[in-house]
Amino acid sequence: MGSSGPAMVLRRISTTLALATLALATLALATLALATLVGTSGPAAAQGVVRSVFNDWQIRCDTPPGSQGEQCALIQSVTAEDRANVGITVIVLKTADQKSRLMRVVAPMGVLLPSGLGLKIDQVDVGRAGFVRCLPSGCVAEVVMDETLIKQLRTGTTATFIIFQTPEEGIGFPMSLKGFGDGYDKLP
Repeated sequence: MGSSGPAMVLRRISTTLALATLALATLALATLALATLVGTSGPAAAQGVVRSVFNDWQIRCDTPPGSQGEQCALIQSVTAEDRANVGITVIVLKTADQKSRLMRVVAPMGVLLPSGLGLKIDQVDVGRAGFVRCLPSGCVAEVVMDETLIKQLRTGTTATFIIFQTPEEGIGFPMSLKGFGDGYDKLP
Protein backbone atom coordinates (compact mmCIF):
# COMPACT_ATOMS: atom_id res chain seq x y z
CA MET A 1 0.00 0.00 0.00
CA GLY A 2 1.39 3.40 -0.93
CA SER A 3 1.13 6.60 1.04
CA SER A 4 -2.11 7.46 -0.76
CA GLY A 5 -3.90 4.45 0.82
CA PRO A 6 -4.42 5.87 4.33
CA ALA A 7 -5.09 9.35 2.93
CA MET A 8 -7.77 7.91 0.64
CA VAL A 9 -9.41 6.05 3.56
CA LEU A 10 -9.38 9.21 5.69
CA ARG A 11 -10.88 11.21 2.81
CA ARG A 12 -13.68 8.64 2.45
CA ILE A 13 -14.35 8.66 6.19
CA SER A 14 -14.37 12.45 6.20
CA THR A 15 -16.81 12.56 3.27
CA THR A 16 -19.07 9.98 4.93
CA LEU A 17 -19.07 11.92 8.21
CA ALA A 18 -19.82 15.18 6.40
CA LEU A 19 -22.79 13.59 4.62
CA ALA A 20 -24.05 12.07 7.86
CA THR A 21 -23.76 15.43 9.62
CA LEU A 22 -25.65 17.14 6.78
CA ALA A 23 -28.38 14.49 6.94
CA LEU A 24 -28.75 14.88 10.72
CA ALA A 25 -28.83 18.69 10.51
CA THR A 26 -31.39 18.54 7.74
CA LEU A 27 -33.47 16.05 9.73
CA ALA A 28 -33.44 18.32 12.77
CA LEU A 29 -34.53 21.37 10.76
CA ALA A 30 -37.11 19.55 8.70
CA THR A 31 -38.63 17.71 11.69
CA LEU A 32 -39.96 21.07 12.82
CA ALA A 33 -41.46 21.61 9.38
CA LEU A 34 -42.78 18.05 9.33
CA ALA A 35 -44.54 18.55 12.65
CA THR A 36 -46.18 21.66 11.21
CA LEU A 37 -47.09 20.14 7.85
CA VAL A 38 -48.44 16.86 9.27
CA GLY A 39 -50.88 16.92 12.15
CA THR A 40 -50.98 14.49 15.04
CA SER A 41 -54.02 12.50 14.01
CA GLY A 42 -52.65 10.66 10.98
CA PRO A 43 -52.17 11.03 7.26
CA ALA A 44 -55.46 12.74 6.57
CA ALA A 45 -54.44 15.58 8.88
CA ALA A 46 -51.83 17.19 6.61
CA GLN A 47 -51.74 20.87 7.42
CA GLY A 48 -50.41 24.01 5.86
CA VAL A 49 -51.76 26.10 3.04
CA VAL A 50 -52.35 24.28 -0.22
CA ARG A 51 -50.45 26.41 -2.76
CA SER A 52 -51.06 24.25 -5.81
CA VAL A 53 -52.42 20.89 -6.89
CA PHE A 54 -50.80 18.64 -9.47
CA ASN A 55 -53.29 15.84 -10.11
CA ASP A 56 -52.81 13.56 -7.07
CA TRP A 57 -50.09 15.68 -5.40
CA GLN A 58 -50.28 18.96 -3.49
CA ILE A 59 -47.72 21.58 -2.63
CA ARG A 60 -48.42 22.70 0.93
CA CYS A 61 -46.57 25.51 2.67
CA ASP A 62 -46.35 26.65 6.27
CA THR A 63 -43.99 28.62 8.47
CA PRO A 64 -42.69 26.42 11.28
CA PRO A 65 -42.55 28.00 14.76
CA GLY A 66 -39.30 29.94 15.17
CA SER A 67 -38.51 29.87 11.46
CA GLN A 68 -37.98 32.99 9.41
CA GLY A 69 -38.99 31.35 6.16
CA GLU A 70 -41.79 29.30 4.82
CA GLN A 71 -41.28 25.54 4.27
CA CYS A 72 -43.04 23.95 1.31
CA ALA A 73 -43.41 20.29 0.49
CA LEU A 74 -44.95 18.11 -2.20
CA ILE A 75 -47.40 15.84 -0.37
CA GLN A 76 -49.77 12.95 -0.94
CA SER A 77 -51.59 10.84 1.65
CA VAL A 78 -53.21 7.45 1.04
CA THR A 79 -54.88 4.74 3.10
CA ALA A 80 -54.50 0.99 2.66
CA GLU A 81 -57.03 -0.49 0.26
CA ASP A 82 -58.07 -3.13 2.79
CA ARG A 83 -57.64 -1.11 6.01
CA ALA A 84 -59.25 2.32 5.95
CA ASN A 85 -57.76 3.24 9.33
CA VAL A 86 -54.13 2.66 8.24
CA GLY A 87 -52.47 5.28 6.06
CA ILE A 88 -49.21 6.94 5.08
CA THR A 89 -48.15 10.40 3.99
CA VAL A 90 -45.33 10.99 1.51
CA ILE A 91 -43.53 14.33 1.78
CA VAL A 92 -40.93 15.58 -0.70
CA LEU A 93 -38.95 18.70 0.23
CA LYS A 94 -35.67 20.51 -0.23
CA THR A 95 -32.96 20.43 2.41
CA ALA A 96 -32.26 23.66 4.26
CA ASP A 97 -29.20 24.31 2.07
CA GLN A 98 -31.34 23.78 -1.07
CA LYS A 99 -28.82 21.24 -2.44
CA SER A 100 -30.72 17.99 -1.90
CA ARG A 101 -34.27 16.69 -2.03
CA LEU A 102 -35.62 14.44 0.68
CA MET A 103 -38.48 12.00 0.61
CA ARG A 104 -40.07 11.38 3.97
CA VAL A 105 -42.77 8.83 4.53
CA VAL A 106 -44.83 9.04 7.70
CA ALA A 107 -46.17 5.60 8.61
CA PRO A 108 -48.57 4.82 11.47
CA MET A 109 -47.43 3.98 14.96
CA GLY A 110 -47.06 0.24 15.47
CA VAL A 111 -45.04 -0.30 12.31
CA LEU A 112 -42.23 -2.85 12.65
CA LEU A 113 -39.18 -0.56 12.66
CA PRO A 114 -36.34 -3.02 11.83
CA SER A 115 -38.02 -4.05 8.57
CA GLY A 116 -37.99 -0.49 7.28
CA LEU A 117 -40.14 0.86 4.47
CA GLY A 118 -40.19 -0.89 1.09
CA LEU A 119 -40.75 0.86 -2.23
CA LYS A 120 -41.77 -0.52 -5.61
CA ILE A 121 -42.41 1.61 -8.67
CA ASP A 122 -44.63 -0.07 -11.25
CA GLN A 123 -43.99 -3.42 -9.50
CA VAL A 124 -40.18 -3.06 -9.75
CA ASP A 125 -38.42 -3.26 -6.38
CA VAL A 126 -36.57 0.01 -5.71
CA GLY A 127 -35.32 -0.83 -2.21
CA ARG A 128 -35.92 -0.14 1.46
CA ALA A 129 -35.39 2.84 3.73
CA GLY A 130 -34.93 2.74 7.48
CA PHE A 131 -37.14 4.56 9.94
CA VAL A 132 -35.26 7.45 11.52
CA ARG A 133 -37.64 8.41 14.32
CA CYS A 134 -41.17 8.21 15.63
CA LEU A 135 -43.26 11.30 16.37
CA PRO A 136 -46.80 11.55 17.76
CA SER A 137 -48.05 11.64 14.13
CA GLY A 138 -46.22 8.42 13.18
CA CYS A 139 -42.85 6.94 12.33
CA VAL A 140 -40.70 8.62 9.69
CA ALA A 141 -38.60 6.91 7.02
CA GLU A 142 -36.34 9.17 5.00
CA VAL A 143 -34.16 9.01 1.91
CA VAL A 144 -32.08 11.55 0.04
CA MET A 145 -33.48 11.39 -3.48
CA ASP A 146 -30.89 10.74 -6.18
CA GLU A 147 -31.45 11.37 -9.90
CA THR A 148 -32.30 7.70 -10.53
CA LEU A 149 -35.13 7.71 -7.98
CA ILE A 150 -36.43 11.06 -9.21
CA LYS A 151 -36.50 9.76 -12.79
CA GLN A 152 -38.33 6.59 -11.70
CA LEU A 153 -40.94 8.66 -9.85
CA ARG A 154 -41.36 11.02 -12.83
CA THR A 155 -41.83 8.25 -15.38
CA GLY A 156 -43.70 5.74 -13.23
CA THR A 157 -47.43 5.29 -12.87
CA THR A 158 -47.74 3.85 -9.35
CA ALA A 159 -45.42 3.80 -6.34
CA THR A 160 -46.21 1.14 -3.76
CA PHE A 161 -44.89 1.84 -0.28
CA ILE A 162 -44.74 -1.20 1.97
CA ILE A 163 -44.73 -1.21 5.76
CA PHE A 164 -44.57 -4.25 8.01
CA GLN A 165 -46.61 -4.99 11.12
CA THR A 166 -44.88 -8.36 11.55
CA PRO A 167 -41.82 -9.74 9.73
CA GLU A 168 -44.16 -11.77 7.48
CA GLU A 169 -47.02 -9.29 7.00
CA GLY A 170 -46.45 -6.36 4.67
CA ILE A 171 -49.10 -3.75 3.94
CA GLY A 172 -48.83 -2.14 0.51
CA PHE A 173 -49.95 1.42 -0.14
CA PRO A 174 -50.35 2.05 -3.89
CA MET A 175 -49.88 5.75 -4.61
CA SER A 176 -50.49 7.47 -7.92
CA LEU A 177 -47.50 9.23 -9.43
CA LYS A 178 -49.75 11.31 -11.69
CA GLY A 179 -48.64 14.91 -11.26
CA PHE A 180 -45.43 14.07 -9.37
CA GLY A 181 -43.09 15.43 -12.08
CA ASP A 182 -44.97 18.72 -12.48
CA GLY A 183 -45.25 19.19 -8.72
CA TYR A 184 -41.59 18.34 -8.19
CA ASP A 185 -40.57 20.93 -10.79
CA LYS A 186 -42.62 23.65 -9.05
CA LEU A 187 -41.41 22.85 -5.53
CA PRO A 188 -39.83 26.06 -4.20
